[in-house]
Amino acid sequence: MSTEQDVESGLRQMEGYLLWTSKVAETRTQAEAFTRRLPWLTTAQREEVERVFTEERLAFHRAALAQLADRARELRGEYEERYLRLRARCLAWCAGGVGAVVGLFSYVVQR
Repeated sequence: MSTEQDVESGLRQMEGYLLWTSKVAETRTQAEAFTRRLPWLTTAQREEVERVFTEERLAFHRAALAQLADRARELRGEYEERYLRLRARCLAWCAGGVGAVVGLFSYVVQR
């Protein structure tokens, strides 16, 4: 692995870490907001509801992120395949165009 690839890999890991950290913070804020609407809860009950709420929401986010990552990999494969076909088609057209120009040039020179 080259240094450039190491840097790219590190940046992706950092981006993932920051994304996950923001989801955790957002989820905790939502859990606190949810329990504030339930003023009759005791402190222990409030903490338990916040813990369960956070646990459930993070499981949801983890599953959603896994689905997004899987779909991104699928799309990358599809787009790479399309790009390769398009590139081959363009090269074929260019080669045909060059062949036509060379043929026409040869014809004109021979006359």
